[in-house]
Amino acid sequence: MRLRPEIAALPPYRQGRPAPADGHKLSSNENPFEPLPSVVDAVAATAATINRYPDATALSLREKLAERFGASADEVIVGGGSVALLAAFIQAAAGPGDEVVYSWRSFEAYPGLVTVSGATSVQVPNRDDHGHDLDALADAITDRTRVVIVCSPNNPTGTIVTAAEFEAFMARVPADLLVLLDEAYVEFVFDETSVDGRGLVGRYPNLVILRTFSKAYGLAGLRVGYAVGPVPILDAARATIIPLSVTAASTAAALASLEPDAEEELLERVSAIADRRDRLRAALVEAGWPVPEAHGNFVWLPAGDRTDAVAEALWNAGVVARPFAGAGIRVSVGDEAANDVLIATLAPLAP
Repeated sequence: MRLRPEIAALPPYRQGRPAPADGHKLSSNENPFEPLPSVVDAVAATAATINRYPDATALSLREKLAERFGASADEVIVGGGSVALLAAFIQAAAGPGDEVVYSWRSFEAYPGLVTVSGATSVQVPNRDDHGHDLDALADAITDRTRVVIVCSPNNPTGTIVTAAEFEAFMARVPADLLVLLDEAYVEFVFDETSVDGRGLVGRYPNLVILRTFSKAYGLAGLRVGYAVGPVPILDAARATIIPLSVTAASTAAALASLEPDAEEELLERVSAIADRRDRLRAALVEAGWPVPEAHGNFVWLPAGDRTDAVAEALWNAGVVARPFAGAGIRVSVGDEAANDVLIATLAPLAP
């Protein structure tokens, strides 16, 4: 078959192997808490109309989100998870001969999304503390650059970009260059110095903020994310995104999660996960692991050449994590029992 050679050579996204029946699946940054009953009920109520197409624009959800961001509904787009929106924005702005700049290591989907668009990735190494080097990112921008992606908190290293760093970065970026601020884990951030997209809406004509309901709101299985930004950029993404990719069940679940009582309980869960994360990191650092500051619902183990061996030790202990060969291991925060297993297994393996 006459396939695009760069696509034929592109490895498909693969989920981690399933955890043992009595083990812990900590490879996908999922929320360990079960769905709220009110959310389950909202999803169930949509079953009677599955013979009908959903609202293609998820208007009711866009209106709700627009209120929170001080924006109009036209300045919000909803998609099948934030990764689908990332793909739409990249395809809207970049093609063959163009470049997309981002830090590395960062979200593992970025290289594939750029390749599918026909553009070329420009990967800028993270700093020694595993965070974004925004000065180097700005230096990497050329006449061929069409998109720059900033991920905060960074997946998989967990580091944040501060508000001051981001403002200085945006001052160096050409006003006609699309900047995507990927905030998939922003609800887990409790550092007041961190960049927060809510305060940036309307400030920059080239900035789009992306968020998701998959992590903090526990809707990973329903695939619903959103972006907020200038209408012309969002309209371009609407032209590239797959139509009707957000189902009625996804919209209903997201709206139910934003109800005051439900959201209060969900954010209490986020606080509990962040507390477990901080205690896990502290224990690992005490054991000798150089774990960077963690601001998502995961921690990063910079295992280097020992990555595969450490991942196998975790597997033997009943833990499935996310190894990145030669670099390190991302471990999602699960329940308290999972923390105990992680600490007991990893402490003797500290570098």
